[in-house]
Amino acid sequence: MQVVYQEIQQHLPTGDESRRLFHGRGHCFPGYEDLLIDWFKPILLITLYRSREKSWLAELVELLRAEFPAAEAVLLQERFIFTAPTRLLWGNPPVTVDALEAGLRYRLRLTTAKNIGFFLDMARGRELVRNSAKDKRVLNLFAYSCGFSVAALAGGAMQVVNLDMNRGALDLGCLNHQINQLDLRQVSFLPLELFRSFNRLKRLAPFDLIICDPPAEQGKSFKAERDWSKLLRKLPALLAPGGEILACLNAPYLPPDFLQRKFSELLPDARLQTRIESGDDFPEQTPDKGVWIFHYLIPSA
Repeated sequence: MQVVYQEIQQHLPTGDESRRLFHGRGHCFPGYEDLLIDWFKPILLITLYRSREKSWLAELVELLRAEFPAAEAVLLQERFIFTAPTRLLWGNPPVTVDALEAGLRYRLRLTTAKNIGFFLDMARGRELVRNSAKDKRVLNLFAYSCGFSVAALAGGAMQVVNLDMNRGALDLGCLNHQINQLDLRQVSFLPLELFRSFNRLKRLAPFDLIICDPPAEQGKSFKAERDWSKLLRKLPALLAPGGEILACLNAPYLPPDFLQRKFSELLPDARLQTRIESGDDFPEQTPDKGVWIFHYLIPSA
């Protein structure tokens, strides 16, 4: 447990900001590859990808309570179980809990869904969008709970269209805009399957910035290896002259140059502006297996 303690000391949160405290999934800490620990004040969330003994969990909870006296509860999500249930290990959690990032709040679903509604490892992507969205029309594909949309509008975007086939996730996204007091007249939520919706998107185009953050696999609708090519072929018809694409790759079995090769092949004029990884809170023994963000500019013809 000393390894966990030492690593947490390197990632203590600033103020009320949410943060990944321990990231074992990057295989940098032998024996802890199954462990994640996140801070969402006033909640500590432990995520396990294999079963652990009760005594081990009790020792971990004791360590966390000592380091975070402001914590009101410690929750455990058991991702090694198909339904990924979350249960209380200690304390009395509040009815609602928000992630806080750069002054923006994102409502969490800590006990009601497999995914809690917010991905800490995409913080640098949200920062990039917030810093570059001013006065732009933005299309947010695979929007999920609309974190990129919140960041874009906070950064002065003119309009954001969010598309995701999960209506419940979009409902959470709408709530995220409301709790940040963003103008809902500037945002829309489309509960649609992407590849069946391009004609509708063309009617809403052109967009100055298109964000693509697909899961590695989304049932039959999207599989990274199969469908990135199809997606990239369709994007130019939706882009304004001189438009931008933010493409996120989070498939550990695909190296980052997979996506760069796709852009070179299918959008040869695209200029890579920046390539971003998740950062120090997400150490990876093999960096290529982490989350990668690519920001491209498509020059005017």
